[in-house]
Amino acid sequence: MRKVYLDNNATTPLHPEVKKVIVENLDLFGNASSVHFFGQESRKAVEDARKKVAALINATPEEIVFTSCGSESNNLVIKGVTCQDIYCKPDAHTGKHIITSQIEHPSVMNPLRTLERQGFKVTWLPVDKYGLVDPDLVKKAITKQTVLITIMTANNEIGTIEPIAEIAKIAREHEVYFHTDAVQAVGKMKVDVKDLGVDFLSLSGHKLYAPKGVAAVYIRKGIFVCPSLQGGHQERGIRGGTENNLGIIALGKACEIAMKNLDAEVEKIWKLREKLRKGIEDRVPEIFINGHPERVMPNTLSVTFKYIEGESIALRLSAEGIAVSTGSACASGSLEPSHVLLAIGLPHEHAHGTIRFSLGIENTEEDIDYALEVVPRVVKELREMSPLWARK
Repeated sequence: MRKVYLDNNATTPLHPEVKKVIVENLDLFGNASSVHFFGQESRKAVEDARKKVAALINATPEEIVFTSCGSESNNLVIKGVTCQDIYCKPDAHTGKHIITSQIEHPSVMNPLRTLERQGFKVTWLPVDKYGLVDPDLVKKAITKQTVLITIMTANNEIGTIEPIAEIAKIAREHEVYFHTDAVQAVGKMKVDVKDLGVDFLSLSGHKLYAPKGVAAVYIRKGIFVCPSLQGGHQERGIRGGTENNLGIIALGKACEIAMKNLDAEVEKIWKLREKLRKGIEDRVPEIFINGHPERVMPNTLSVTFKYIEGESIALRLSAEGIAVSTGSACASGSLEPSHVLLAIGLPHEHAHGTIRFSLGIENTEEDIDYALEVVPRVVKELREMSPLWARK
């Protein structure tokens, strides 16, 4: 049976060159904080990787802080900026207002809900039918109490790319910090912190062909945030804990590869994505595509199949060797419909019938051909068993 992996927004496989560099450095065990040879050998490898991560997003190495995952990076910024302990953060802002959108990742939404319980006010901005945040709504929501705006770069479920540069400009004009969760974007499209004008940006290794357990956050030079993990002096005192040598080296290599191959890979993946989209539209009736038709991640395709359950489609496709998702992997254990799909105006029954196809660098024309052979048949078979289809 052919196996086709179309769930790259959940996680990506290790790039062969990343795997190779991990194996080559398995004996690099020294603590990067130690002054002896073994430690300094590790320190050099960590700092070399930091330069590669910084280069991919056009930052400086000292603006990169390594973490364990995208969720930690998001938490570091949200909790570090809003900390009002003057002993921890002497320049702590007394404002208690944050602006975000209704389609953020749970690692942004849940810490914000915690802050709400602690007395902060959070403005949850709506999005349009494509999942776009209106910059004018951001501007209108800013008050003298606003300390942070956090809007994701690209949505993990529908792929819509937000007007980050425009929103960042508004934030800068009002002297409000701006953070973007770019976990799904970095390595899959061009992301330049200087062009975007952001103060903070989160990225994660396992979304760009590095291993799980390593990530980073960009913190613009001159900005102080409270430590997310208190401990030693590692990562400029912002994130204590002995550095993950192998993970950091692997992330650096993945960023180096992405920087070298990005344009070619984006063009290739976009063509495959469009072939899949057009093929499904031609072969399967009663469907619609979610997300913006143009401002969308080149690898992401969200399709609603009316009258059947997305979970059933995903399971049947898995049995045929095709891996897809019904939405965010972080919410797959929930029976509730996707908050993203509800936010763009889908009724519950349509939200439950949605599949996310997310392509990667390993996908081929043959993979798409196979998917276009199987998907229409699976949908047809499931609809024939659906009482909703029979009554339509």
